[in-house]
Amino acid sequence: MRILLAYSGGLDTSYLTARLAGQAGVELVTCTVDCGGLDDPARADLRQRALALGAADHLLIDARAELFRRVLRWLIAGNVRRGGGYPLSVGAERGLQAELLARAAQDGGFDALAHGCTGAGNDQVRFDAALAVLAPSLQVLAPIRDETPARAEQVAWLEQRGLPLPPAGGRYSINAGLWGLTIGGGEMLGSADALPDDAWQWTRGARGSRSLTLAFEDGVPVALDGAAADPVALIEALNPLAAACGVGRGYHLGDTVLGFKGRIAYEAPAAEVLLTAHRELEKLVLTEEQRFWKDHLGEVYGRRLHQGLFQDPLMRDIEAFLASSQGRVRGEVTVQLADGRALVSGTRSPFSMLTAGSAVYGEAPAAGADPAGPLWLARFLAEPARLHARAEALA
Repeated sequence: MRILLAYSGGLDTSYLTARLAGQAGVELVTCTVDCGGLDDPARADLRQRALALGAADHLLIDARAELFRRVLRWLIAGNVRRGGGYPLSVGAERGLQAELLARAAQDGGFDALAHGCTGAGNDQVRFDAALAVLAPSLQVLAPIRDETPARAEQVAWLEQRGLPLPPAGGRYSINAGLWGLTIGGGEMLGSADALPDDAWQWTRGARGSRSLTLAFEDGVPVALDGAAADPVALIEALNPLAAACGVGRGYHLGDTVLGFKGRIAYEAPAAEVLLTAHRELEKLVLTEEQRFWKDHLGEVYGRRLHQGLFQDPLMRDIEAFLASSQGRVRGEVTVQLADGRALVSGTRSPFSMLTAGSAVYGEAPAAGADPAGPLWLARFLAEPARLHARAEALA
């Protein structure tokens, strides 16, 4: 039996690699879908550890550009933040990863596709929902969910056999990608305790401060400090710059797809800066109604993506609306990074609605404006409340 295993290099997939590869009649190949967060040494280490754990081969799919084009571009356009803060760092990747893994399994003639999702997390739903749409006839194996081995048991099993553990040693579940890094387990199993400083990965010991300028075209980041870059390269450059200033660190306590609460810590430096900058540029160039409906649809988009419904046709409809809204989201944004915060200090755009009018807020009305206009507007807006109060007085 030939099995393709979705391999992150974390504890669950390390354990699964050794367990499945050791079964009689099984040829196991591991596959990492690279959605960012890896450098060349880390990619080489993933391969080395997979082979050391017993994999017959290891595949690497570079999905960074496709992730931006098909997912992150819309999370920026929709200013998507789960629970008002978390930028869906991990949830952003899973639907696309499942799609690419299913394609690799089918093209490679594998009998089954295995993943290391637990029975108590969102990822199992995201993988299984995507695979139900994309590869309904492919056998899907989920041994961690079905057998429920505890993390301590997995660590002990690997140690007893002298097999390599993941870099974090198995205490935390760490996932890194273009759009950020998440940390689960340990203190995150409850709601009261903070992570120790040495558990943070990208922002550990950050003390820096700096100013930077981002350029956007059609809502897409295209330059950093005047240097043009494709979005993937820009995000990969921005992540360490912002992380050095402590930007992007946070905790997210929210609703899982399964209905209960869950908590993670996250570090999303580039996402924090880009979402903050993009939001402020939109305020300069879009109307209030455009932003109002964008906010609502962005919330729907993020919620569906979180639920594992990346392949839902509604998502393409929302993307079409978001694309229509981004034509004037062009210009430059200056951002100050310090003390873990990203503060927009200036925006410039050829489509600025601030400079398009002659009115100056708090100083002077528009040229030719009727001085009585604001009075009549106020009375018009207040009319329903006035009638409500009058009806109560007459009752």
